[in-house]
Formats: sequence, structure tokens, C-alpha cells
Amino acid sequence: TSESEEEVEEWEPKSKIARRPRLPKKTEAKTKKAAAPRSTVARKMVKKVAIKEEVDVSLPIAPVEDNKMQLLKLKEEDAGTKPKSLNQKPEVPKKMDINSFQGKNQNSLVSDEKPSTSVPVVKQEKCEEESAFDEPPSKKIKLNACPEGKPVKNLGGSKIKEEFEMNWDIVQALSEITNVEPWVCANLIRLFQEENTIPFIARYRKELINNLEADALREVQQTLEELRTVAKKTHTMIQKLKKEGKLSSCLLKGLLNCRTLEELDHVSAPYKTGSKGTKAQRAKQLGLEPAALSLLQNPVELNLFSYIRPNTKGLANIQEVEAGVQHILADIFAKDKDALDFIRKLCQQRYISIQSTLAKVSSKNGNEKDIDKFQLYHEFSCNIKNIQHHQILAINRGENLKILTVKVNIPDGVKNEFCWWCVNERWRPKQFLKPEFMRLLRSSVEDAYKRLIYPLLCREFRSKLTSDAEKESVMMFGRNLRQLLLTSPVRGRTLMGVDPGYKHGCKLAIISPTSQILHTDVVYLHSGQGFREAEKIKRLLLQYNCSTVVIGNGTACRETEAYFADLIMKKYFAPLDVVYCIVSEAGASIYSVSPEASKEMPDLDPNLRSAVSIARRVQDPLAELVKIEPKHIGVGMYQHDVSQTLLKATLDSVVEECVSFVGVDINICSEILLRHIAGLNTNRAKNIIEWREKNGPFINREQLKEVKGLGPKTFQQCAGFIRFNQEYIKTFCSNKKNELGSRALLTKAGALGKKKSKPTPCALQQPNPLDQTCIHPESYNIAMRFLSLIGGNANDIGKSDMQQKVNAVVQKEGLEGTAKRLNTTVHTLQLIIDGLTQPEGYDIRTDFDKPDFKRSIVCFEDLSVGAVLTGKVENATPFGVFVDIGVGKAGLIPVRNITEAKLSKVKKRRSLGLGPGERVEVKVLNVDIPRLRITLDLIRVL
Repeated sequence: TSESEEEVEEWEPKSKIARRPRLPKKTEAKTKKAAAPRSTVARKMVKKVAIKEEVDVSLPIAPVEDNKMQLLKLKEEDAGTKPKSLNQKPEVPKKMDINSFQGKNQNSLVSDEKPSTSVPVVKQEKCEEESAFDEPPSKKIKLNACPEGKPVKNLGGSKIKEEFEMNWDIVQALSEITNVEPWVCANLIRLFQEENTIPFIARYRKELINNLEADALREVQQTLEELRTVAKKTHTMIQKLKKEGKLSSCLLKGLLNCRTLEELDHVSAPYKTGSKGTKAQRAKQLGLEPAALSLLQNPVELNLFSYIRPNTKGLANIQEVEAGVQHILADIFAKDKDALDFIRKLCQQRYISIQSTLAKVSSKNGNEKDIDKFQLYHEFSCNIKNIQHHQILAINRGENLKILTVKVNIPDGVKNEFCWWCVNERWRPKQFLKPEFMRLLRSSVEDAYKRLIYPLLCREFRSKLTSDAEKESVMMFGRNLRQLLLTSPVRGRTLMGVDPGYKHGCKLAIISPTSQILHTDVVYLHSGQGFREAEKIKRLLLQYNCSTVVIGNGTACRETEAYFADLIMKKYFAPLDVVYCIVSEAGASIYSVSPEASKEMPDLDPNLRSAVSIARRVQDPLAELVKIEPKHIGVGMYQHDVSQTLLKATLDSVVEECVSFVGVDINICSEILLRHIAGLNTNRAKNIIEWREKNGPFINREQLKEVKGLGPKTFQQCAGFIRFNQEYIKTFCSNKKNELGSRALLTKAGALGKKKSKPTPCALQQPNPLDQTCIHPESYNIAMRFLSLIGGNANDIGKSDMQQKVNAVVQKEGLEGTAKRLNTTVHTLQLIIDGLTQPEGYDIRTDFDKPDFKRSIVCFEDLSVGAVLTGKVENATPFGVFVDIGVGKAGLIPVRNITEAKLSKVKKRRSLGLGPGERVEVKVLNVDIPRLRITLDLIRVL
């Protein structure tokens, strides 16, 4: 209501002051979201003021704390936060006090001031906790900008300040395009502005984003980038036109209304400085504009003969004059926003198709093989509403190769209705029109449609279809990549990696369960000496007690597989029961010659490095695949046809999400893996490794703050994804203590000197059991209160005892009740419960699929229609799923054969569809030997 708006405005100065700790603002915001009646808001305001006065008088605050707050205030003032008017200044410290006071006496005051909706207190604790550690939280307070779910009104208006203002609201536009609620969009814009990473938002800010998945967040982020690009280009255009003196108020409005780059192009096209300008511009230069305008406004007085100039080109006779007027009118019609809106609406109701035919040129001099590839599209037509993404990408590729000709077909009915509407409604003559003027008006409308509007619509449809298809293709690639990266690791086995080859032999590498290279070798299996080499392989397998062989799927893969399968069938390797699996070697050869590989395995030949990489892909797929540029992993569709920047951004983001959600053990992980943790980059990862080499292992998460380049923001982003193995740290600490004790006895002074120069981690730091969980340090306070509530001990994390205690409390009070009691949100509490109850060393990848180990082989010619086989999904596309059934060529399950009933109910699915790595049972429907194509039907997911 308008009253409540006024009330908010009245309180504006208060909320401006509250900008420091930003706490009261939060409550106020949340209240509004809960749509509290006006009176309560008012009451709350009054109560707040009362509390302020009261607090100021009777606050026994420790002097240290106060100084810190003062210091902090000065720091922020220096950093150039909003200039405040003098009379408001004294009030700030008062609020500061209230903040530190809230940190201490939480329950007494909070219960008084908070609204009934359970607002997490995380932020307040954070404040107290940071002050407790020796680090001025200057940056941090700024980040904690009221992160609770906000009302749209507060965010949509003046609060979200975009760099370039447009006539549309960015929150609304974002919400319409992505179908995400406006309040979530507003929160996301703010979270992205504060440089929060997607993994951090998806895991630790669920209540702000309505529990969205990482994929959805990525889509919002990309759409936001696109909208900002449009705004930026529009403003560049406006500046340019202003300079040239072409900017009218009507044009300015038109430009500020643009939401897409196509619209912007259309509106600004006539003003671009071309060589000759448009036909309309040339007619205007000849002075025909008054005639055209008069035809629309005041046709009675119009006399076209007065414009004839026999010696001037373009005005020589009445036909030329009419043509000039027609061009100007057509230009006016084609630039009219109402006309464009009308025809777009018309198009939505009609059947508009996209057609592709074999290009005339290509059929003469094209490559037969290429032309056959596009056989489906030689005579193709489809409604643009129903066309599939892969079809659009295929047609575009065919058009680029000059094999296909593509056109958008808009029915004549659209043109006729549009022309009638223009003449009879939109530009209906104000007075009686002479027949020749009426004819001119009609032909102008037709000219506008044919020459200007129809090409624009075609461009719009094509670019919309292409950009949607590209996005879908990139999203698909991202989903496939995620599933591949999260393949379940095969731990505790010694593996032999085989990189198959003919002439240069098969490269072997044996690696230990901890990924150490035990032995490398080359064997020549396919040049007539296979039998002699079998002895060597057997000797190696027995020597290292290795019973798992991993074969790369490159050249000579089938023969190598047949060779091993044959020996296994003959029980040649007895007493070992050897099994083998085939693994994709995409990107292995690129990686083996990269600087990273030569740094990691300096004294190995590049050919042998790829064998090591192949074995490690089974042992720990994530750690190995992260080393390869994602686009070389090869699980996409039309990946070379889509926008490379979008592809790279999405894939890097997926890798970051996977590595972060799995988590890394900070004391043993590689630098390459660390780079991909949310908030870290190449330099920060390098600094962490250097710190670790210099000071020994990290004892707890707090120590990360000592690393150069890890400020509060970075710490906030990465801390939750970094794990600490408690056993390892405890052993390290006890050894350190013994060392320290003996050293202290020898020389006291020496020990002191040592402490000054470099504080030994253990002397100051204590391990924190919560560091092995996914709980974020900002929630440790709540976690500890929850532990005391259930009577648990932090050292029992992950034990069954803990599980029972948690269940008992949650069953009794329910999640919401417990969350209310701890003054936090359900999402945060759920995360804490997960962290406390997951067994030690828990890995989210155990829910995903392991590689498919086997002992025998089938070949392409052996396949018969109706045969039932098991296989592993290799790649998923919108038109179907490719399955490796062990015959050297993947079979395709068309998308129509994948129904919900056949998918397993047990696994949590993000979408209807299968992803790489899943094991399936399939039936052969068709084998096309000349084209090497196998069509399959899905029976069930294993």
C-alpha cells in the first residue's frame, strides 16, 4: 500500500545509518518479505530505537573490542564508503556497540528484536567470531550485506544500481527470461556483484536463492551478462549519436527500450554511417521528408508535382518523387515500435517454418561424403516452435559449408493482415486521400514489409533459435562433463594403464593405490611378437600384484582388448583374476605434452605419460581430468560450432563446481586441483602450496588466512570446500609437541627466537574437528550450539552414535523447530546435520557409477538384432544417448526410446535423461554395417 511505502521512506535515514553492521536492516527486510502488517513494522522500529538508547547506557564492552570497532570504522571511512552528513555521524558507534553486544548476549536481545520468522543469526556470530581472531574484519562486514530473502520492492527500485540505466528494470527482465522469481534474481544480482562464486552460493546461501541448482545459477549469471552487454552497447551508441548530433528524444527512447542486440541493431541501423546511407536517407537529403509527413498528416494540401526538379537525379519526374516518398514512409513504418509489436504477435499465432534444401552450387562441386552427412536436411521443413536444438545446429553447419540453403517461411496471411492493419488502423489517413496517394500509402507499407520488416523477422527468428540451441548444447556439455568428473573413483587397487598403438607399441604404466608410478614399459602386441610379450606382461602383473588393466580407447584399442580378453579367458594370468576396462583417452595425448605434465613427470617420455594418465583416470577421475582443458574431453555436441567464450566459461564453472562439492584435502592435494576450488586461482593455489612446503601441513581452516593473497572474501568463498584429515593432523601435532618439548629443554632462548621468527603451527593452532566437514566456518558457532543441544561431542563426527543423537532431537522437534530454537534457517541446519553425520572420508561420488570391468569381448559383426547387452553411456545429446557396448563403435538410443518408466527410481536425477558413465541394459534394434551405425532400445538402467 502507499502508506507502507511512505513509512519506509520515513525510515530511510535510519537504514542508511544502519549500513555499518547492516543488521537491523536485515530484520526489517525479512519482515517485509514475510508481509508483516504495517503496525508491526512500526512497533519494531520504535522498539529498535528504545533498545539503542538503553544499550548505550549500560554496556560493559571489553575495551579491546571497542577499539577494534573504532579502528574498523576508520578503515571503512578511509576506504571511501558513502559520505555521511555530520549530524548523523555520532550515531554510528552506538550501532556498533549494539552489534558487538548482540554477538555476546545473543539470546536475550535477539529474541526481543527479531521477527518470528527464523532469520539466521549466522551473520551476527560472524561478527563476534572475526573480532576474536586477530584480523580486522574490515572487508567482511561489507560482504554481509543483509543476505536474507528480500522483498522485491526494496531491491528492484533504486537499490540495485546498474552501471548503465535502461528503460527496463534488470530484475524484471532477468526474471522473465530465466523464469526465476524476481526476489531470487535481485538477491543473485547482489550476490554476484559481491563476487560470490556459484558453488558457494549454491551450498551456503540456499535460503537466498530458493534452493536453486548450480545449473540454474549459471543460466541466470549468463543472462545477466547478456543484458548488461546490451545496456553497455546501447549507451555507447547513444554517446556516438549525441556526438554526431543525430539523437532525437524519440530515438533515445527507442534505444533505451532495446532488450536484445538484434533490437539494438535494428533501431540504430539507419544512423550508422554507411557509404551511401539508406534509400530513405537519400530521399530525405533530396528534401522529400515534408512531403511524406504531409501525406500522413495533411494530405489535402500535398502536391507532389511541386517537388519535381528535372535536372536533379531522384526528383526528375513524378515516378522518382513518389519512389522517394515511398522509401521515407517505408522507413517510418519499419521503425515503428507498435508496428513491430503487432507483427511479432501475429507471427506467434501463425505457422512459421524454417526450411533447408540442398544448395544448387554444392550439388555440382561438393564433396559427396559431406553432402551425404546432411541427407536428412536436403528437403527439410519444420515449425520453428517444434524444431529441435540439434537440428538448428546441423542446419547452420550445413549452411556454413555451403551445402544447404536455409530460409524462414512466413505465410502470406501475415503480410496481408499486417498491411491491412497499417493502412486502416495504424496510419489511417486523417482526411480523404486521393486514389493515387492511397496507392502510394499501400505500396509503402508493402515495401516496408518486404524490404525491411521480413528480413528483420528472419534474422530475429534465426538468431533466437541459434542462441537457444547453442545454450542448450553448452548446458548439455556441462551436464555430461559433470557426470564424467563425478565418476566414482576406484580406490585401493594397483592399476596397469595401457595406451594402445600399432607401430610404436602399447605403452604400459603401473601405478600404486596412492597414484605413485611403480613401473613404465612398452610392449609390441600387434607386430607378430604378441606371445613373447605376454610373458613380460604376466611377470609385471604378478610382481606388482596388479589385477586390473585399464585400456585407452584410441587406435588399436579393439585389438589390444581382444588380446587381453583372450589371455584372460585362457586363465593365463592365474593365480591373478585379471579384469580390464576401457576408458576414454580423450585429451590424454594433449595433456602428455603440456607443461603441467612435464612438471609432474619430468623424466618420463610423453608417450608413457599418457599411459599413466589413462590409469589415473580410473583411480581418481576428477583429479586427473581437471588437468585437461574441458573441451578436449569430448562429451559435447557441435562443440566447435558454438560460442567458444560461453563454452569455456560454462565448462570452467562446472569443473569448479565439481571440485568444490567433492572437496579437497588441503594437505595432500595437487596445485592443479586447488586452482579449481571456488574463490581460488592459479596464484592463490601456488601460494597455498608454497606455504605448505615452508610451514608444514595446515592444522585448521583459520590458518588459510595467513597465506598471502587470501583475503577475507577469498577465505569466505573457499573455506567450506577445503577439508582436513584429522588423523593426519593429530599425529603431526603430537610429533611436533614432542619435538618442541625436547628443544625447549636444550635452549630456552633458542626456542623463543624460533617462535618469534616463525610461529610453529602447533604451538598456536589447535585442530578443529569441524574442519573435516562441509560446514562453513561462519556456521561453526551454530554447529557448536547444536552439538550442545543434542549432547554430542565434536570428536564423534561421522560416528553412528552422532547419527542417533541427531535423529532423536530432529524427530522430537522437527527441523523447523530446531532451526527456530537455534535462530537459524532450515537450510543451514540441514547442512550442519549433513556435516556432522556423514562418515569420515565421505565422498559424494560414491553415489555415481564406477567403470565397467569385464573379461570377454564381442565384435561388430557378431551383433544381431534382438541381442540384449550391457553398456556404458559415453555421451548424451538432445536427440539420443550414445552407449559403448564394447564393439568399438558406440550405439545410439534415440531419445524417443528413453522414457521415465525405464529410468531407475533410486538415483536422484537432475533431468529426464542419462549421462556419461551410467550403466544400461540395451537391446539391439538395427545394425547398419556400411554406415557403422547401431540403433538400440533402452531396457533399464543398471
